[in-house]
Amino acid sequence: MMNDSILIVDEEEEFRESLKVILEHHYQVFTAESDEEALGIIENYNINIILLSFDTSDAKGVEFVKKAKEINEDIDIVLVSYLGILRSLPGYLRLGTSLCITKPTEGAHFICFLKEVLNKQRFQKESHRLRSDSRKSHSFGQIISKDREMRKVFNIIKEVASTPTSILITGESGTGKELVVRAIRYHGNRKDKPFVVVNCGAIPSELMESELFGYEKGAFTGAQTRTVGKFEHANGGTLFLDEVSALRLDLQSKLLRVLQEKQIQRIGSNKTINLDVRVIAATNVHLEKEVKEKRFRSDLYFRLNVVPIHLPPLRQRRNDIPLLAQFFLEKYSKEYNKKVEGISPKALATLCTYSWPGNVRELQNLVERLVVLSRYNRMISLSNLPIELFMDGEEFTQEMEEIKDDELGLTKVKEAFEKQIILQALEKTNWNQTEAAKILKIHRNTLVKKLTRLNIRDKA
Repeated sequence: MMNDSILIVDEEEEFRESLKVILEHHYQVFTAESDEEALGIIENYNINIILLSFDTSDAKGVEFVKKAKEINEDIDIVLVSYLGILRSLPGYLRLGTSLCITKPTEGAHFICFLKEVLNKQRFQKESHRLRSDSRKSHSFGQIISKDREMRKVFNIIKEVASTPTSILITGESGTGKELVVRAIRYHGNRKDKPFVVVNCGAIPSELMESELFGYEKGAFTGAQTRTVGKFEHANGGTLFLDEVSALRLDLQSKLLRVLQEKQIQRIGSNKTINLDVRVIAATNVHLEKEVKEKRFRSDLYFRLNVVPIHLPPLRQRRNDIPLLAQFFLEKYSKEYNKKVEGISPKALATLCTYSWPGNVRELQNLVERLVVLSRYNRMISLSNLPIELFMDGEEFTQEMEEIKDDELGLTKVKEAFEKQIILQALEKTNWNQTEAAKILKIHRNTLVKKLTRLNIRDKA
């Protein structure tokens, strides 16, 4: 904390010096008798907090606050007063000052107060940095990442965007495969041409052929009009085949022929239609394994996999979690007209340790839920997070591994679960056992016994 600097502004030398004695073991402390002297210090030093005496009812100090903020807009100004609410107070508060109603007599309490102010300051700086990062250097189209493997993906997109070659994108569900497809289209020479998405896993297999290639009137029962298929709709542009592994083998054969000959025939027609379609496929299935087990044609696999792009899961690029969380926070705060400014350091640390089986989509959905449910919260705190995030930490996973083959596995699983619940309550209350016991709805003595039994020790 010695890197944090505090400036005490007060006409009374005795008060300045007494307050300095309280603070100088924790912070670098400057003192000033007048506003002019204080402004000179602010210009020459990086001051985090100004402790401003507030013992008069005039608004003279408001001008000092304005000038101090002009020099350093990130500085926090705390009004310190023996008195209650005074006439000029609203003018100060509109400028973003904090208020400490009585001049400090108990050093420990005042240190805690300043610590909260500095934590808020660090939090705001980190939030600002994350906003800047997500908007500038770490974004590519709608994809946000500073991960090394993702930067390689960005480079591949740049190289292939304007070529007609086929691309196969692989990765777990929720990793952002469609965003990569859209980035390829946007950075290529087909961005103003048709873009058609086909979810091969969502369309019944018996309808897939007519969806892809279209059909003539009377081609089958119910075909009352000529219908254009997805390939024709995408002619000149891009066709994205999502979950391509879901195609039946006979349709895989027909798709291969279309890719090779660049022609299609509608069902019920002998007329050949020439195509200029850039095909991009994606799957969350291990296609090489599907080929080995004869569920996916090897020739189609090689035809689609001319340029492979693999998206790593979110748990393998944890440095992206703060960037993505901040991006989604801003997006949904604006969308739902909420004033959520950021995520507390402890809550963010919890997000970064979770394994995210649903990847970026799961993170996006969680942040949206947190924003929607926020009422008066200006930041997302640890207590706002769902319990399942705490059941997925490395310690919990390690304990599960250790008891996997134990005869008393069920008992130990219950203990591991109980331990995580207690730890969560303790984290929420800054390890205040009385408050944690209230959250857990147990007597404090019961909590103490559980801490001993579960070998939970207070953070030193």
